Amino acid sequence: MSKPRPLLVLGLMSGTSADAIDIALTKISGAPPNLKSELLNHTTIPYTPQLQKEILRVAEQNPITAGDLSQLNFRLGHAYAEATAQACKKFRVSLTKVDLLGSHGQTIFHQGPPVPYLGRPIASTLQIGEPAIIAAKTGITTIADFRPADMAVGGQGAPLVPYADYLLYRHEKLGRVSLNLGGIANITVLPAACKPSDVFAFDTGPANMLIDALIQHFTHNKQRYDKNAALAAQGRSIPNLVDELMKDPYLKKSPPKSTGREYYGQAYVQKFLTMARRHNAKPNDAIRAVTIFTAISIVDALNRFVLPQHKIHQLIVSGGGAKNPLILAQLTAALSQSNIKPDIAIAPASVGADFQSVPATQSNKTHADNSSPGRRSPASIQVGTQQATPQAGTMPTSSTIEVFPSSHLNVPTDAKEAYAFALMAYETFHHRPSNLPSATGAHKPAILGKISYAPPR
Repeated sequence: MSKPRPLLVLGLMSGTSADAIDIALTKISGAPPNLKSELLNHTTIPYTPQLQKEILRVAEQNPITAGDLSQLNFRLGHAYAEATAQACKKFRVSLTKVDLLGSHGQTIFHQGPPVPYLGRPIASTLQIGEPAIIAAKTGITTIADFRPADMAVGGQGAPLVPYADYLLYRHEKLGRVSLNLGGIANITVLPAACKPSDVFAFDTGPANMLIDALIQHFTHNKQRYDKNAALAAQGRSIPNLVDELMKDPYLKKSPPKSTGREYYGQAYVQKFLTMARRHNAKPNDAIRAVTIFTAISIVDALNRFVLPQHKIHQLIVSGGGAKNPLILAQLTAALSQSNIKPDIAIAPASVGADFQSVPATQSNKTHADNSSPGRRSPASIQVGTQQATPQAGTMPTSSTIEVFPSSHLNVPTDAKEAYAFALMAYETFHHRPSNLPSATGAHKPAILGKISYAPPR
């Protein structure tokens, strides 16, 4: 009996920043624990300004008619189909060669923990981007709407990416944390030699969402994000303002927990702007404060909920925020106390960490180490065999947490989440669950997503 051939699977992801569609082309075969995957290519295709504006307007819970919501759902389906065709042209892969597509869709509402609604507690989530349109326009069977199945069995529907983190980054000897810096910052905790039930994950707080909102506010939408932390680098440090941000009650909530634009949206931004005025913060000061807040809130989450129970050796960073040198500098200063080179151009000296946070519990002394992820050759990674091993001599000591981008484990920083939804689509197609109840709080595993079959050829 011949072995089943590997499948070509596309993964599509658009996060809470709603700025672009990340697309990953993967080749996947086998089944856990011997599932194998390879990232073949990836690209990012921006939303049009008009589409982004409407998505953000709706996600901020501004009024919308049922008719307009239906239209937006289908319009996004067309946008995803067009982006898929554009990506495949760039990859030089015919749409007819692609076996399967996993689309996260665009989140416009997420209520993780149940709240009272019409007589009973209800948790719900809504991702739009009609998968039937994607399947019809591309000719590729499409799996989408992954989160509700987890919520139906008692989970918060988030985070779902820990399944991919487990496949990609589990290590027999190293405790690892995978940090994704999208609109929201979330971590997946992978203790050394962990089983799926040992993995836990949660949203730590905001990442790019607040920074981008301030950039757009202060530049009157002429800039969408703070490239290389250039504006934050020009701001002065205001520790008392960051301290006030750190009083945010979400930070103290115990996992499992998830958050989004419903909490860190425009109302939060307006509250922060009022706070910043009290501290006489100029625009660049305010941008620097929320950038530092992003990093310190992550360190705070590690100190509160991870390091007291688990030995962690490495923090693997992905997402758009992995290209922000101020966030990386602050994380490195707080967690590793050593000079680790990120895979980005280092900004001027003023981008350096503010050293405002208390270092992580297990990294309270300086460690001189000649090894650096910036100097090592790419590590091998073969999903399913738990290989993602640094070269000999790069093992961190017990006193440090090594901070480096996911690209050093052959997972580009802006491709991981799209890669994850390709993996989840593959599992759903084979009738296998891909949520981790220990991460989402679900009562049991669930097969995620809904399938829209391609029209007959």
